[in-house]
Amino acid sequence: HPPPVATDKEEQKRLLEHRPDQPPQPKVLRIAIIGAPNAGKSTLCNQLLGRKVFPVSKKVHTTRCKARGVITHEDTQLIILDTPGLTNRLKAKRHNLDEAMLTDPWDSMKHADLVLVLVDVSDHWTRNSLSKEVLRCLSQFPHIPSVLVLNKVDVLKKKFLLLEIATDLTEGIVNGKKLEVKSSPKQDSRSSVKVPLHPTQASPPESKVPGSPFGQKKNQAQEGSGLDKSSGVGGAGTGEGPEHHGAKDLRDMKGWPHFQEIFMLAALRGEEVDTLKRYLLMQAKPGPWEFHSDVLTSQSPQEICDNIIREKLLEYLPLEVPYGVTQVTDVWEEGECGELLIVQSLLVPRESHKRMLIGRGGRVISRIAQEAGQDLMNAFLCEVRLKLKVEVK
Repeated sequence: HPPPVATDKEEQKRLLEHRPDQPPQPKVLRIAIIGAPNAGKSTLCNQLLGRKVFPVSKKVHTTRCKARGVITHEDTQLIILDTPGLTNRLKAKRHNLDEAMLTDPWDSMKHADLVLVLVDVSDHWTRNSLSKEVLRCLSQFPHIPSVLVLNKVDVLKKKFLLLEIATDLTEGIVNGKKLEVKSSPKQDSRSSVKVPLHPTQASPPESKVPGSPFGQKKNQAQEGSGLDKSSGVGGAGTGEGPEHHGAKDLRDMKGWPHFQEIFMLAALRGEEVDTLKRYLLMQAKPGPWEFHSDVLTSQSPQEICDNIIREKLLEYLPLEVPYGVTQVTDVWEEGECGELLIVQSLLVPRESHKRMLIGRGGRVISRIAQEAGQDLMNAFLCEVRLKLKVEVK
């Protein structure tokens, strides 16, 4: 079971500064997760960690800062760099984002051993091409191995489209090999086509090794999957990274032809997340751990609290209203029975915003407090009593 986050700021600080309790032959892997805003990066991070410590919302730019998640499994430590969605200056100005939102994803890339590029396949406007920001990011660091993760596949009604999307996003090449997409029979469009979702089902039990549908040998691939690619390991350990792409090349590119693997999953439901996790653990290289095994995240308990309350504000308030709320923690103390008491003031710029936030009969604010309190109990594994006050600043 993943460890809980310490409720005391000093205790969490001590844990973060504590020397890692690493085994004799430790292994480590630093993973940057990049993608367009709202692709599901934080949801995937929470699922990989096994506990919710990153805020999640349907609104864009929920993640405002670079935070680390830590998975310690036996002799291996995975360090996940949850980054803000890649954005540009125009969008940053519109959402009142600070400069760090533009630089943090690039910063994470510099420290990564592996990059996961997350794409929301339920968004038919954007799913067939990588954003220019993502392509620019990959082309700046072509030596870092990258993996394509297609998310929200459970929402996609026509599963045969996954093959078309995968081909577009990889320019038809994965791990140096050409993807061959056969035309799928018509009935596939009406059936659920589980093959891309559960790639390992067709394989005998002993061959259920971590890997994506595209990493399987031809004879293990299910018929009708519409995909044919021989297996092979390449790219990562060869030292021959892909060439640097210029600005003109990027203009003409829709996908990235240097992905090592493709994974298809549904992060919200946890489908196939374990397959990805096993793959990541296998990619770890010998190296010292960065964190003590009791650390789950680099965030302070207050940061987790602020982020989770802000997630609810984004969820229940319309349009740009939640972006103008300032959070101030008035009380953070342990009660007589070991419960955590938190009182937070939410400062809003207008009286109309205050009315919206409180809601009729106080329904909105009490729902936010109840849901945030529940999430905090799951993060800290203790009783949490959360009280929210709303004031016009």
